[in-house]
Amino acid sequence: MSEEKTDFCPCGSGKKYSECCEPIIKGTAKAQSPEALMRARYTAYVKQEIDFIINSCEKGEKIAEIDRKATEDWSRNSTWHGLKILHTEKGGPDDTEGIVEFECTYTQKGIRDVHHEISGFRKIDGEWLYSEGVVRPTTVVREGRKIGRNEPCPCGSGKKYKNCCGKNA
Repeated sequence: MSEEKTDFCPCGSGKKYSECCEPIIKGTAKAQSPEALMRARYTAYVKQEIDFIINSCEKGEKIAEIDRKATEDWSRNSTWHGLKILHTEKGGPDDTEGIVEFECTYTQKGIRDVHHEISGFRKIDGEWLYSEGVVRPTTVVREGRKIGRNEPCPCGSGKKYKNCCGKNA
């Protein structure tokens, strides 16, 4: 991959990371809209910026205690393929609420999946925060062929898949 390409922000805006989501994630700029915050949150998953993901959530009843370990695991153990913003509502400079519908595509444990969510955001003390999300179920598509339980494990251990990497699958 060329260095020029890696300079681009993972959120798909077409801008350089340093001019797009990085200032929001690092706290040197505020997200100007729910969409900007959503893009920064996706990028934080790609860049494994777990503190930002947690701190960009509204505190209180709507968001339960965030499972830091599960968030870290999803971030670290996924290959992120892209973010697609499907729809936005409200979220302008004079609004206090906004909605972003999005899909992000990722691969985890050889399975390519699409996380489709309708997210709610609230502006509190001039700062946009993620407040709630409704996940839309999608069809999971396996990348590559399925490994049989009695086949040799692809990790090279010499054991059958069911007695090795497939033991807890």
